[in-house]
Order: sequence, then C-alpha cells, then structure tokens
Amino acid sequence: MKHNIIDQFQQIPTTCISDAMQGMNNLDPRVKPLTEEYRIAGRALTVQMPVGDNMAVLRAIREAKPGDILVVDAKGDEYRAIAGDFVVGMAQSLGIKGIIVDGTIRDILGIKKLHFPVFSRGTTAVASGKAGGGEINIPISCGGAPVHPGDIVVGDADGVVVVSQALEQEVLRNALAKLDKDNMRAAQYSGNPEKIIQYLDEIIGTAQ
Repeated sequence: MKHNIIDQFQQIPTTCISDAMQGMNNLDPRVKPLTEEYRIAGRALTVQMPVGDNMAVLRAIREAKPGDILVVDAKGDEYRAIAGDFVVGMAQSLGIKGIIVDGTIRDILGIKKLHFPVFSRGTTAVASGKAGGGEINIPISCGGAPVHPGDIVVGDADGVVVVSQALEQEVLRNALAKLDKDNMRAAQYSGNPEKIIQYLDEIIGTAQ
C-alpha cells in the first residue's frame, strides 16, 4: 500500500527537502532537537504567543488532533520557557507528535525521559506566565520561516524545514529525486579514490 505524504516526508532527510526548495523555508539553524535522534514530520498547528505568556500553547494542546505538530512563534525569546515536562507530557498523552519552538523549554531531563521530539533554541530555568494572550491556527513566522496551519514540517538533527501545502507534492517529488541522486553518487564514489579525483576535477574545472 502506498504511504501517505507525511510518512514519505518522514523518511527524507531535511537536507534533501531543503535542496528541493532551493534552501528556502528553513527555520533558524539554532532551533535544534533536544537529542540528535529525534525526527518528526507532520502537519503544523501554529501558535503565536506573546513573550513570556504560554496560555496560547495550552489552548493549542487542547485543540490539537493526534499527529499534529505544535509550531510556536515565541519571538526567539530565550529567557522564559514556553513549556516544561508537565505541559510537554500532556501534549504527548493527547497524541501530539512533537513541538517546535522559536524559543526555549525547561525541565530538559524530564522531557528527555518522555522520548518526545522537542525542537527549540535551548533551555532555561524560568517559566512563562498565563495572562491569556496569543493566537492559534493563524499564519506565523517561526525562526524566520513562514508557517501556515496545515503546512508540513519536518525536523531532524540538521534542523527544521517547512513545506507549504500548495507545493507539497512538487517538493516531495524533487526531494525524493535528490535523495536518489545522493545515494547513487555515494555508491559510485565512496571508497574509490580514482573516481573521487575525477569528480573533483570535473567540479573544479566547471567553476574556473
């Protein structure tokens, strides 16, 4: 049976997806997974929150469908965490697939014990308040990339890429083609010094 598009993107490195989009729609490279093994792909449920006020994150967790990925615009704030292990644990229990935030989290050891993919700028000891501001399911900018509700987001050890719904089939085809090309090139040149020298000479020659 043919895999759905999320399953297919799940198997493609973010590097190939980024290449398929000419390096566009990558989040700030400082947004990284808490552990390098984390890899996610899914539909974005977007969150725009004021700095230091995570009520919108809680509303998003309440409204999310299983398989959604929370993509949180926290304005790059590194002082106040958007969530700790209790909030992240609730998201996991409700079937949310992961959290990506242009900001920070806290309770890092507790979150790592959950084996739940979180991508952030890092960690802090300071909590957010709950004044009630922010919005969910609206177009946002997260880590410098535009994200619309329902866009596909893919994250791995190299970072996070965003695939617009309008372009997802085209990007998938191009990313799969790039992956095949990379695999063929590796098989052709790896461990073959003569082939490597020939390849390098061709590339250097075309640049001169």
